[in-house]
Amino acid sequence: MVTKKKKIIVNTIVALIFFALIGWVAIGLNENSKKTSQNNQTTSQVDEWNRIKKTKQITIGLDDTFVPMEFRDKNGKLIGFDVDLANAVFKTMGITVKWQPIDWSMKETELNTGNIDAIWNGYTKTAAREKQVAFSETYHNATQVLVTLKKNNINHFTDMKDKVLGDQTASSGDEGFSKYPKVLKQYVKDQKVVGYDTFDKAFNDLNAGRIDGLLIDEDYARYYVAHQPNPKNYTITVGDFPVDQTGVGFRKSDNGLRRAVNKTLAAFKADGRMNEIEDKWFSK
Repeated sequence: MVTKKKKIIVNTIVALIFFALIGWVAIGLNENSKKTSQNNQTTSQVDEWNRIKKTKQITIGLDDTFVPMEFRDKNGKLIGFDVDLANAVFKTMGITVKWQPIDWSMKETELNTGNIDAIWNGYTKTAAREKQVAFSETYHNATQVLVTLKKNNINHFTDMKDKVLGDQTASSGDEGFSKYPKVLKQYVKDQKVVGYDTFDKAFNDLNAGRIDGLLIDEDYARYYVAHQPNPKNYTITVGDFPVDQTGVGFRKSDNGLRRAVNKTLAAFKADGRMNEIEDKWFSK
């Protein structure tokens, strides 16, 4: 009987120690989780301007098919209005731009998780986007237009009745399509739009007749059409979409970075450098 009692006592002690260890581990994991969460929250609230000035490099996210803002030439070199402007702006600060192609539908996530430091890519200011990012001052204005093949005789938005429309997913045109349904949405087939991850794919489908019209930024439309073998084969129709204001998107915590860019953009406007870059890409 004594032996059995000893065994019971020993087993009880072992069990108590075992459960105590489990409790300590659980507490430790919980504390580590809290610290990680706090660290992530702290990081998201840090102004990265000092880090950018120290490293002399900033990472900007873009869709590298967005003519004429950012796109690749025949040799694969990144060129465009925003490329020239951003490179010039940061050059005055002694900072080099690292351009990072991203999934445009994930742009705000890429920014707020720290994978990029800014969105500079014909980025239109909207109420929905302002909830997620802090915009620079407006540096460019444009509107959304409809591009069609001239042979289809579509000269007004109303001519898109029961026809298939395309646009870029998560673009300002895509948002405007839903936000202003009486402008274009009410006319198109099933009141729906075919979404593409890039505009070049959308143009391919337009040329192949798989869609009848393409809702697209005015700058892209005019540049793209002007550089086709037969520009006269296309019709660009302006409707009643509002004028879009274009800005640079920053994390809400990056006040120093945003102030520095705003200051430099204002200087470019005042001394004529902005006009020079605009004339290069938009004058024709």
